[in-house]
This record gives sequence, C-alpha cells and structure tokens, in this order.
Amino acid sequence: MPFQTIQTTLSPRGLATITLDRPDRGNAINQTMLDELVGHLAALAGDAKVRAVILRANGKHFCAGADVSGRGDTEKTEKSATLGDLIFDLDRLPKPTIAVVQGGAVGGGAGLACACDVTLIEKDGFLSIPEVRLGFAPGGLVSVLMRSMGARAFRRYAMSGERIRADTALRLGLASEIYEAGTLDTILDEMVDAFMLGAPGAQAVVKQSTSVLESPSLAPLKDRAPPHGMQSDEAKEGVAAFREKRKPNWYVAR
Repeated sequence: MPFQTIQTTLSPRGLATITLDRPDRGNAINQTMLDELVGHLAALAGDAKVRAVILRANGKHFCAGADVSGRGDTEKTEKSATLGDLIFDLDRLPKPTIAVVQGGAVGGGAGLACACDVTLIEKDGFLSIPEVRLGFAPGGLVSVLMRSMGARAFRRYAMSGERIRADTALRLGLASEIYEAGTLDTILDEMVDAFMLGAPGAQAVVKQSTSVLESPSLAPLKDRAPPHGMQSDEAKEGVAAFREKRKPNWYVAR
C-alpha cells in the first residue's frame, strides 16, 4: 500500500531513505504522516538489510511542525501515533540515523531533526520552537531538544520562539555539520561510508546503552501529555491568530 505523506527507498547497500513529501504544506506533520512514519520506522527497526537511515524532505522546508489546518488527516483513534511516539521511536531506532535539514525545521520538525544521531543543516537553514506563539507549550519536545542544547538555551528559544540560525544551531549542539550548495552528496557519502564500517549489532548496543544513561531521558515521551496543550484557551487564540494572519491577543505592541 503506497504512502500518502512520505516516500521511501532502500539502496542495495542497505541505506534506507525516508523523504517527507508534503511540500505544499511545508512538510507539516499531520496524523497521517505520524502514523505512516511510526509504522515505517517499526518495519526498518526489524529489517536486518537496513544498515542506516536518512530522513530528509522534498520542497523548500524540512518540516514546518504540526499541521494546525488538519488537512489530509486520517481519523484519530486511541491507537493513533503521537509526536512523542514518533520522536521516541526515531531516537531508539537501532540503526544510525541522519537528518538532512533544508529551510526550516520548526517545532516538531526540530524534534525530528534532533532525534537523529546526526543532523546536517543547510547554510541558510534554521530551527525554531515557536509553540508558545500559538499559545501552547512544546511538551513532547522538551527532552529531545534540551538534551541537545541544554536547559538554559532551551528556555530562551522555547519561550521566545526565535529562529535559530544554522551557525547558532551548530554551536548549541542542535546540528552536527553545516552544508553548502553542492557539498551535501559528498558529506552524506562520507558519513554513510563511516557508518557502514561499524558492526550493526555493536551500533545497536551503543544506541541502547546511551538511551539508558542519557539525561534528560526520552523515556516519558510516549506517556506524557503537555500540561498546556492545544485545547487551552491560549492555544485556541494562537491558532486562530495564525490562520487569520494577525497578532494574538496577548501581544503587547511597542
């Protein structure tokens, strides 16, 4: 059965590529994409032919975060995947993972990029954690982003929603390397080749052991609901303001 929101390939060498494929929506994450990504990651995790995974995207932006429009969604059920499920499963995938970020990696998109073992970011790319500007807290992203950038930096960018430029992302630990036009294929080829030299069983143990010892732990992600989520009054106002392209009612003008 073909996917609706992603494209997938597997090379003869065992390199699996997952491409987010909603370019007209900035690859925003809807329920269909969540379910498709979680299901495909489960298949990759148990496939011995898969040696490494690349997560990338079609279009101008890597991922614009949650799709607040609800367009193209499947019906949500009790068994539907959550963003916490997706980030947790990507982080725990027993294979080396590489995220390739062009344009913006926003909110949940930043979480996906940082859940990978390596994050390559375009020179003009950026990350942001803008949920507070929509009136809710980035509950499911706290652990994965704070692990990369530290608590103090996370507080600043999660409370302000500022864009984090590629050079700042590299300095903070949100990105592993910056690439420029024409250099990505070479960087990817060298990185994938390095991963192919590692024994797959040993690599899986490395990821498992670091998951046990890491701080903060991502373990609560699958069970944690954000305390100030998208059903709050502020979130309703923030989403309405976003859709209507106006400032939210809490904005204080200069």
